[in-house]
Amino acid sequence: MLKGRIMGLDIGDRTIGVAVSDLMGLTAQGITTIRRESKKKDLAQLKEIIKEKEVDYIVSGLPKNMNGTIGPQSEKVMKFCEFLEKETGMRIEYWDERLTTVSAEKMLIDGDVSRKNRKKVIDKLAAVLILQNYLDFKKF
Repeated sequence: MLKGRIMGLDIGDRTIGVAVSDLMGLTAQGITTIRRESKKKDLAQLKEIIKEKEVDYIVSGLPKNMNGTIGPQSEKVMKFCEFLEKETGMRIEYWDERLTTVSAEKMLIDGDVSRKNRKKVIDKLAAVLILQNYLDFKKF
């Protein structure tokens, strides 16, 4: 069993989807979607969630290219994670997030969620999928 929770992140240019695990590391729950304003404000919001949810460490989706290589978007994510790691002192692991947003979109369409409402929750759902896949793989 974990001491605290694991935070899952889906980091994009405009938003950050946030999810956290339960204390046993079995399930991921969506928390919020942070509208990105500045690194400082993004950090403040993430730190608040880390403290409130008693997060032990973070798993960030890494948007690799379909051939498995690291592209410009992955580099942006890694750069932000390095900043986050330095500012929080927390360990950050990466999880291959290829097709996660596509899966989230399909789930929302299958659930008959309107396009307007999908935009509001897709990043949070992508964070849930990233974290749940990580939890299922690690089997805490």
